Amino acid sequence: MTSYTPPLRDIAFVLDEVSGYPELLDTDLFGHVDGETVTMVLGEVGRWIADVVAPTNADGDQIGTQWQEDGSVVAPDSFTAAYKQYVESGFGAIPFEPDFGGGGFPWVIGIAIQEMLTSANMAFALCPLLTQGAIDAFLHHGSDEQKAMYLPKMLTGEWSGTMNLSEPQAGSDVGAVATKAEPVGDGSYKITGQKIWITWGEHDMADNIIHLVLARTPGAPPGTRGITMFAVPKYLVNEDGSIVDEVNDISCVSIEHKLGIHGSPTCVLSYGDNGGAIGWPVGDEFTGMRNMFTMMNNARLSVGLQGLSLAERAYQQGLEYSIERKQGTAIGGEKGVQSSIIDHPDVRRMLMTQRSWIDAMRYLTYTNAVAIDRATSATDADARQAATEVADLYIPLSKSLCTDLGSELTSMAVQIHGGMGYVEETGVVQHYRDIRIGPIYEGTNGIQAADLVGRKLPMRGGNVVLEQLAGFEEAALELGKIDRLAAFGANLTESCGIAREATAWLLENGPADMNDALAGSAPYLRLLGTVVCGGLTAKAALTAQAALDGGASADDASFYEAKVISAKFFGEQLLPSINGLLSSVTAGSADLFALSAEQLA
Repeated sequence: MTSYTPPLRDIAFVLDEVSGYPELLDTDLFGHVDGETVTMVLGEVGRWIADVVAPTNADGDQIGTQWQEDGSVVAPDSFTAAYKQYVESGFGAIPFEPDFGGGGFPWVIGIAIQEMLTSANMAFALCPLLTQGAIDAFLHHGSDEQKAMYLPKMLTGEWSGTMNLSEPQAGSDVGAVATKAEPVGDGSYKITGQKIWITWGEHDMADNIIHLVLARTPGAPPGTRGITMFAVPKYLVNEDGSIVDEVNDISCVSIEHKLGIHGSPTCVLSYGDNGGAIGWPVGDEFTGMRNMFTMMNNARLSVGLQGLSLAERAYQQGLEYSIERKQGTAIGGEKGVQSSIIDHPDVRRMLMTQRSWIDAMRYLTYTNAVAIDRATSATDADARQAATEVADLYIPLSKSLCTDLGSELTSMAVQIHGGMGYVEETGVVQHYRDIRIGPIYEGTNGIQAADLVGRKLPMRGGNVVLEQLAGFEEAALELGKIDRLAAFGANLTESCGIAREATAWLLENGPADMNDALAGSAPYLRLLGTVVCGGLTAKAALTAQAALDGGASADDASFYEAKVISAKFFGEQLLPSINGLLSSVTAGSADLFALSAEQLA
């Protein structure tokens, strides 16, 4: 199946009625943005993505990118043609600053575009995603000269960008980075070292590739304190922005052979084999790790979005198959006549589980993006701080919960297909293979869980989390006033209580023995993330029910009714899954370390 239908009505619902996006348009920063224009733009982008990008997905998987003996990497022809149109469209510039050719739209609109692009072709979408992260780093930390030189063509996509952290001896342990940067004397540095896992580190779709590289200057202190970020272009750039027709001292040694995302080259890059690749510091010396986190924070939200995007694509495929595929006779069906498998309860269970979680993930990731926009646009210091806290809390939830669910829900789509799902020609298994990198990308989900309990949970003594729970408890009371949502309300109240208990245990016991906190961090992230999704789903249910009570038109009524039923399913059948997680959160670390490595063998 190569078709993909952008869920524009679902996106509009979460934007306009759940995430808080309309409030952004009342701010000075985004006051120029017109809601009707946004709707029109998303519709146009969605149509282009469905028509041009979605059909390339199979090529990416079956043809893949090809490494050549000269170190170049060739993308499938369909990718190159689609990327050329992407550059010409200007879609990549929509959420960035007008000073450099951007549209100045809120980041959440960029997230909506990312969702659709990733659903259409995750491997292809990774190139613009990494470029957007590099743009963000330049905007926050680059010099005026660097912004003027790089950003106009990076916003269009004419030039792409990368993030270079990992090395053979330094994966997630960035403090072990050994790449060297020797000063030349004119403000530039010669970079030598090897970087691995560099997504779209070499390719033939863009005219230039701007690598952001972490390296150590002479005499740098050990660990992350001694790291500086450098801009190292594939082709050096003249002061007027033109490209020097000579490749910088960077070579692609190889690309990885991976489980999925075959259309996205994961490169091993060697810097300085012939004396040193020329690069320039981005930001001050020894601020590289902090500056890189500017890229990584937004990238983590985008990776979480990949879980939503692939789950949506796989759901669409599974739903279509369940309608077309006939097998067995459903309960109450005519004897001897095969029924569509969508009429069987277990298939319905899987479809409803997918649909309800997809809604919830969209509420989470888009609300996360709006919090980032609020932190950027707020003029009041207290409001800016409050929005920053919510954004920071939601990042590990968005990244980890959504990528775990992406793996689970795409697997469910394979299951709906039965034996045909295990056959590559069906195409659904590609989504399952592609998203499996999500829980690993941009800091594994275990690292995200550690970040949640080690850095995010202690914010204001745990009150950032507790304030979120208090808001959800208020929503639960409102649900209790609606007969068909009362059970959801009761479950949400109970779930918030469980989350409070888990939070209190971690706050009390974590400082005494961090191993105890880390032992419970992954189940706590699943627990809290599910409760947050439940609270946001409650808001969506209340909004949809109010629209129904207000006399929505027939078409709108059908849509809102579906949202209420999806929310009801989440609240009654998915939210209670957290009840069994509390004991895992509070168990401590003793049993984890009770067996030696030899005993585990």
